[in-house]
Amino acid sequence: MTDNIRGILLKVTAVSIFTVMMALIKATSAEVPTGQQVFFRAFFSLLVVIGWLTARGDFPSALRTSNMFGHMWRGLAGAGAMSLRFFALGILTFPEVAALGFTTPLILTVLAALILGETVRAFRMITVALGFVGVLIVLWPTFDGNGDRSTLELIGAGAILGSAALAALAQIFVRRLVATEGTAQIVFYFSLLITLLSFLSLPFGWAIPSLGATAMLITAGLIGGVGQICLTAAYRNAPASVVAPFDYTSMLLVLAIGYFWFAETPTGWTILGAFVIIVSGVVIIWREQRLGKRRNRAQSTH
Repeated sequence: MTDNIRGILLKVTAVSIFTVMMALIKATSAEVPTGQQVFFRAFFSLLVVIGWLTARGDFPSALRTSNMFGHMWRGLAGAGAMSLRFFALGILTFPEVAALGFTTPLILTVLAALILGETVRAFRMITVALGFVGVLIVLWPTFDGNGDRSTLELIGAGAILGSAALAALAQIFVRRLVATEGTAQIVFYFSLLITLLSFLSLPFGWAIPSLGATAMLITAGLIGGVGQICLTAAYRNAPASVVAPFDYTSMLLVLAIGYFWFAETPTGWTILGAFVIIVSGVVIIWREQRLGKRRNRAQSTH
């Protein structure tokens, strides 16, 4: 098995695990506040990550860092993204959350230009604009005058788009962290800081969940940690441009879980909008891969 194939299999495994994790979170939304969900997700993932680092011989050396502020900024962005997504899961259908969440690569393109000063030419900006047309398609029942969206559902849509933006921002911080930090430090401090930040939600009330909800939350945290390890291994085995498009393989699983677990049938607008967003994201990734090859060829000739 080649490294690229291994990386792709690991990426598909990771996104499948994260999809099941999100379903478990959604299933507990009726009885557990968002901040408490974030705690379970982060704390039990942290236990898995510590075990993984120990097995690799990277613990406690993973505690050593030369850029704590960088980890803190990444943790804040990640905690915000996770909280908003979990909040949206309790309001919107599973396919809607997934479709709108796919906007992260589109937003990342814009942020890379604004924050990192990367050059974004007309082709990519048109592709990004097309992706946001997909967002409008998903939300069209809200605006066509015939939809029955509630104000809370509009807030949920705003939350998932905010989550996608913060997730893109977190990726910007990771791009800066990799210059000085290893994978062990990045993974460890991400889980640790989100666990600590989740306690800020205590004043807003935590619930005593049922046995079933507790089991689902613990499972979500544990498999979330496994998914993080698989994701890290995927990018270690294959280039990002090879494995990144496989984020979108989760949509089929999302549709199945939404229908069979939550009795949610996606609207035609949701499916069409998701298709447009996914095509835009794949085109951007393909374009990045081609530009990367051109840059490498140009550097090799000097």
